[in-house]
Amino acid sequence: MDKKFCLDLNLAEIKNWCSVNNFPGYRAEQLFKWLSTGVISLDQMTNIPKNMREALNEDFIFDGMTVEHEFVSQIDGTVKLVFRMYDGHIIETVLMRYKTGISICISSQAGCKMGCTFCASAHAGFGRSLTGGEMLGQVLLSQRHINERIRSVVVMGIGEPFDNYDNLMKFIELVTCEEGNNLGSRHVTVSTCGLIPRMEEFTALNSQVNLSVSLHAPNDELRLKLMPIAKVYDIKSLIKTCDEYVKKTNRRITFEYSLFDGVNDTPEHAHELYRLLRGIHCHINLIAANEFPGSPYKRSRPERVDAFRKALEKYRMNATLRREMGTDIMAACGQLRRGLEQGDKEE
Repeated sequence: MDKKFCLDLNLAEIKNWCSVNNFPGYRAEQLFKWLSTGVISLDQMTNIPKNMREALNEDFIFDGMTVEHEFVSQIDGTVKLVFRMYDGHIIETVLMRYKTGISICISSQAGCKMGCTFCASAHAGFGRSLTGGEMLGQVLLSQRHINERIRSVVVMGIGEPFDNYDNLMKFIELVTCEEGNNLGSRHVTVSTCGLIPRMEEFTALNSQVNLSVSLHAPNDELRLKLMPIAKVYDIKSLIKTCDEYVKKTNRRITFEYSLFDGVNDTPEHAHELYRLLRGIHCHINLIAANEFPGSPYKRSRPERVDAFRKALEKYRMNATLRREMGTDIMAACGQLRRGLEQGDKEE
């Protein structure tokens, strides 16, 4: 975009803009306070003078995100918000309520280029990467929409975060900013399908941000069928990189493992997974796979899921089955965007 989205600005950048445009420094703090509470409409910024609002509108994009749809689960209260961006792209954000507070799952891209065969996002096509401010906007505008504080953020919605690395880092800077949203780093989790060079960069930062890796298979042959990224980075190299992350940061890593009926869900697969991950300080997050029209896979039957989990527990692996939320509103990433964009094309 030629103009920056307003939420891409940190406080120092706003102060610099005010200085260049001959507005007093305290105006920067006023503007930043509005933005940090999810107000991105200049008309609502009542203490910002008209001439400053006009100048801001010339230089930056405001009103660049709007809630297009809201879906609320009748089962568990999960909320899915569909945002339309200034250029027409659609992204999804999911808010889940736990005993510890509200967690939000945000998108990092409008679409995804990774092509995982089990994912609805891959079948919906790729639009563009989101800016750090557009990722932040999902948090701030969602908080304002529900009028509640969000306690944790998972960058695990549509898109591959490490395919949008620089903007991801900007988002983390903005969402953890003490003068702004002030979310603790340990309350942020980033999920990747395994882009090793970016994982290495992320590890070198020695950040307290949590790392989650989409694994979904215990060997290269099976992973390649599910995830094209396995053509580029083999599983042993990936696990070695994960182990380096744990040793460098002293943080536990999470491995996401979706269970597909008759594909990767046997006790033999569980044993192979144990052999692959033993010795690494990790948590295995088992997922009852999401189904969507046209998918070649079916979710594993409950008895197979239970047997897989018990097999891992027998090997003293830390494994849990992820709680399903929002199943009646297609809360799984990509499912809803795909349908909405197809509807746009038909109109």
